[in-house]
Amino acid sequence: MPDLLLPGQPLPLPTFTPSSNATATANTANAGSAPGSLAPTAGPGTYMRNGVLRSSLVGAPSGAAVLPARPAPPVPRPGSVVLGLITRLTPQAATLSFLTLDGQALPALSPASTSASASPFLFSPPGASTAAADGFTGTIPRGNVRQTEKDKVKLSECFRPGDVVRARVLGLGDARGWLCGTERAEEGVVFATSEAGATMHPLSWQTMRCSRTGLVERRKVAKPEP
Repeated sequence: MPDLLLPGQPLPLPTFTPSSNATATANTANAGSAPGSLAPTAGPGTYMRNGVLRSSLVGAPSGAAVLPARPAPPVPRPGSVVLGLITRLTPQAATLSFLTLDGQALPALSPASTSASASPFLFSPPGASTAAADGFTGTIPRGNVRQTEKDKVKLSECFRPGDVVRARVLGLGDARGWLCGTERAEEGVVFATSEAGATMHPLSWQTMRCSRTGLVERRKVAKPEP
């Protein structure tokens, strides 16, 4: 049995050849008949032509019906806008796991550790692996964080593991994933928790305040969307 049918392709069922109008009427009234006897009734996603039940859409056959195929997951491309979870930080680059791509949610990520996370997402950032089990990953090099004074960028003052970042895909990177950047004003941290484990609120493009302690921490903050 084929895994996927295209519109117009016959379903893997016995072919019915009507011998008379009366026979055709009787056969149409009896769905799911045995081979060589009565014709099946066209189910969802199908139609009958010349005694052959055919698919009317792209999908998987299921008896006398065709179930719509799931749409293919989106694939990153240069210019795509992503929301990603920072999972690893080095002096040279930040690693993020994609959560959404151009506004579409991606498959949930599998936790790489059992430690509790302060983030509202299910991925555990402290000590997490750089590879997402079921999604895309990317890297933000030190030189792609902001447009000015790139040589003075300290990634520990821009991102922290567990931050949710809006970034732009620049192209295909290395084995660690896609090359990303946050140079634009609207790109950067959109959600972060403080060292005290509380939600932080933006103060400026480079600082956020803890809602519990009032302490200020440095981030590369994304400009709020209108």
